[in-house]
Amino acid sequence: MARTLTLEKHLSSEELKTRYQTSTDPIESRRWHLLWLVSQHWYLLDAASSVGVSYSYARKVVYAYNRNGILSVGNGQKGRRVPSRALLNAEQKAELDQALQSPPADGGLWSGPKVAQWIAQKTGRAHVHPQRGWDYLKKLSYSGQRPRPRHAQADQEAQSAFKKTSPNESRN
Repeated sequence: MARTLTLEKHLSSEELKTRYQTSTDPIESRRWHLLWLVSQHWYLLDAASSVGVSYSYARKVVYAYNRNGILSVGNGQKGRRVPSRALLNAEQKAELDQALQSPPADGGLWSGPKVAQWIAQKTGRAHVHPQRGWDYLKKLSYSGQRPRPRHAQADQEAQSAFKKTSPNESRN
């Protein structure tokens, strides 16, 4: 048989319902809803499935509420800032964008490893993974495209004559 739990009288059933209905944070709202249902003498298993949480999570919410009161219902992650994992700030990113307009120091095209080396030099980091260089190339919408190379001994007249007489020519 399912288990009923009793709540400590921190808030009345009507106050729990009001907090559930007026809460703007989805996590807090779900917790208030659960507590309100339990205060209405629902079995914890039924209240948990109705609200959409697991039985063990619902039990933790009820026990925390009984032990610590109203403060335990709040969303602990609300307002927390996630630390930035960006390697470059906005100024350095603009500087990289400017550097991508010219060829790299060793010639050739910009690649992930070359950008990673550039980032390591600018930020003073010992090592930057090549994938992070590729990520910054993509963030800056860099495309390393260039025209196809032409053969040094190609006959331009023969090529243009071939194009004119080719049966698969697509004319616009």
